Amino acid sequence: MTTKRLTVGQALVEFLANQWTVDGDVRERTIPGMFGIFGHGNVAGVGQALKQYHVDRPGLMPYLQARNEQAMVHEAVGYARMHRRRATYASTASVGPGAANMLTAAALATTNRLPALLLPSDTFATRVSDPVLQQIEMPHDTSLQVTDAFRPLSRFFDRVDRPEQLFSIALAALRVLTDPAETGAVTIALPEDVQAEWLDVPEEFLQPREWHIRRPVPERGPLERAAAAIRSAKRPVIVAGGGVLYSGAEQQLDALARATGIPVGTTQAGGGSLAWDHPQYLGGIGATGTTAANRIAAEADVVIGIGTRYSDFTTASRTAFQDADVQFVNVNIASFDAYKHGSQLPVVADAREAIDALGAALAEHAVPAEHSTRVAAEKAAWDDLVDEAFLPSGLALPGQPEIIGAVQAASDPTDVVVQAAGSLPGDLHKLWRVRDPLGYHVEYAFSCMGYEIAGGLGVKRGAPDRDVIVMIGDGSYLMLHTELVTAVAEGIKIIVVLIQNHGYASIGHLSETVGADRFGTLYRKLDPDALDFQGTEVLPVDLAMNARSYGVDVIEVEPSENSVADLSAAMAAAKASSTTTLIHINSDPLVYAPDGEGWWDVPVAQVSTLAATEEALAEYREHRSAQRPLLG
Repeated sequence: MTTKRLTVGQALVEFLANQWTVDGDVRERTIPGMFGIFGHGNVAGVGQALKQYHVDRPGLMPYLQARNEQAMVHEAVGYARMHRRRATYASTASVGPGAANMLTAAALATTNRLPALLLPSDTFATRVSDPVLQQIEMPHDTSLQVTDAFRPLSRFFDRVDRPEQLFSIALAALRVLTDPAETGAVTIALPEDVQAEWLDVPEEFLQPREWHIRRPVPERGPLERAAAAIRSAKRPVIVAGGGVLYSGAEQQLDALARATGIPVGTTQAGGGSLAWDHPQYLGGIGATGTTAANRIAAEADVVIGIGTRYSDFTTASRTAFQDADVQFVNVNIASFDAYKHGSQLPVVADAREAIDALGAALAEHAVPAEHSTRVAAEKAAWDDLVDEAFLPSGLALPGQPEIIGAVQAASDPTDVVVQAAGSLPGDLHKLWRVRDPLGYHVEYAFSCMGYEIAGGLGVKRGAPDRDVIVMIGDGSYLMLHTELVTAVAEGIKIIVVLIQNHGYASIGHLSETVGADRFGTLYRKLDPDALDFQGTEVLPVDLAMNARSYGVDVIEVEPSENSVADLSAAMAAAKASSTTTLIHINSDPLVYAPDGEGWWDVPVAQVSTLAATEEALAEYREHRSAQRPLLG
């Protein structure tokens, strides 16, 4: 057996550089590059390896900078989404706070079912230096370290305590990373001393290796039972989730919907499964959905979930589907999701393969004419509402819907809108008219404030020929805006539309519905007498100047009756530019998008001295009475 003497860090980097994902006719590098922020935990291990290969074998494993460890993983997730989970980046971080900074992003990757390879450093395996700087000491268990916090957040976790363990751990990690049913955050903890230790590595370990994406076909029995249920339905509806896009099944879904007339609503992750003007497409479904999708869903007798994990937003906290005898046909590559809601009609299979098989099984079948008529009417009515919401109001502080309308009108069909948190995800789910399967990326499984700019950079890395439009509120911007420096450093172009409303617009609105009257959601100076932040003195924070200080081109839209027209002009300038541009616009957070008749279960205090809370409790109880166990 031929071997090569390398450090653990060098062996891991070379191994990762030779991994390939194969999906049908598509073959691409599984790990096209590695992000890294270096400290004493990884500078002599993985850091040295990246430098050595940069000198000896340029391009083998490109190194990328970031300004925050959380942001590195967000970029990897955005990239993975654009590559339909076939590829992602690795991220190396140092001991202690460097590793801990990645925890939020690990949870985001796992919740979204998107691959990300995390390489946090750990303390000395030998404990020759104990305790080392940034080591956590737990008297009841001295083996516990920051990296142990990744265990519940990762789909795979292991620690390389001895050099010889690297081989089995690396192979197991790549299996999970490329498995469509199991993927998420994959974490390999690397003690700082072990990273720098040598071992004789078999050449076979370092050779190109292919990981073929599984596309399991549906079993005959479950497929036949599902098709029979659909044929007997009078008011079926499809809920299309992210699995449709990750399997590349949008064309198959289009054909199935057209052939059968079954209407389709999408989750946030499923946005783009059908174009907005498709005759069977009703828009977003659930708590942030459209009236078209939610009214059809409320009466559906068969719900066909394809590639969805059925979050509480998708089911409107289990109030969306009201037919007493509703049945759920759940198509999912993960059995965990296929069996949700007590479904007796699970189809554990790849979305594309399952849709193809359902299409053949439902040949010549179509929904009743009255259902098609109802679907068309609801779709037309909602489209009219959106047209109205997009009309400029002439207000000096425009509402978010008309801002979205202006950005939409200025965008091209293949542009990608990126969002994650606040009130924007709900408004975009209702209003954004997606024209391309990969044109909509709203990270809403974890809805992480601060994801947007870093995630947008990852999207741009994954689709360099597209314009990426990051829409972000000031609250989310303040969480993690420093990756704008990365955009400037690498000359990466994204368009950032920063909507300034001086606070947390989404939670402010939500707090009103639970009787908390926007408490703690405004960016105001502390009132020394009331000891709160509810006053009228807005903070003198200049976010446009902040972005400008990073070297970003900034266009400020001043409040006036022409704000929306000025925004349109700013968008045209940003699209014509070759560099990152931030557009700053002030908005009125009290102007809302049209109501989609969805609900979200957020508990209200059952006892209160506040009249607003008592009123909210009565309304909450009324909504909750519509919840159903959904055992279908």
